[in-house]
Amino acid sequence: MLITAIGLEELKKELAELVDVKRPHLVDRLSVARSMGDLSENNDYQDAKEELAFTDGRISELENLVQNAQIAQPSGSDAIDVGHKVTVHVNTSQAIFHIVGEWEANPAQKKISPSSPLGQALMGKKVGDKVEVSAPAGKILYTIVAIE
Repeated sequence: MLITAIGLEELKKELAELVDVKRPHLVDRLSVARSMGDLSENNDYQDAKEELAFTDGRISELENLVQNAQIAQPSGSDAIDVGHKVTVHVNTSQAIFHIVGEWEANPAQKKISPSSPLGQALMGKKVGDKVEVSAPAGKILYTIVAIE
């Protein structure tokens, strides 16, 4: 799995938080709820049990991601690659997008994956190139202004 160094650090932080803080808290909560008697009608026990199962699943998923992560190293060329920040001119304004791995993508933060429509259009392009991307509002034309 391709990921930026910053993205990998964020996954490691989330994993550490789940393993060192959240999971022990849930185990304690489950133990207290279990000690309260009839488990069939104990909502806190059922909730804690479900949350612990979800947390364990997320821990397993993150461990796998961290173990199999490959740090994206933008190529030395001037073509857009994973890890690059790309400044584009669109309509009457400019926007900066960070090309990141699939697990880091967050369009609200302008972090896009290479498999997104805009990411696919930008990959391999250079400063001055224009790309057209289909969006719900119609086709949008982006002009690449800078790559860092």
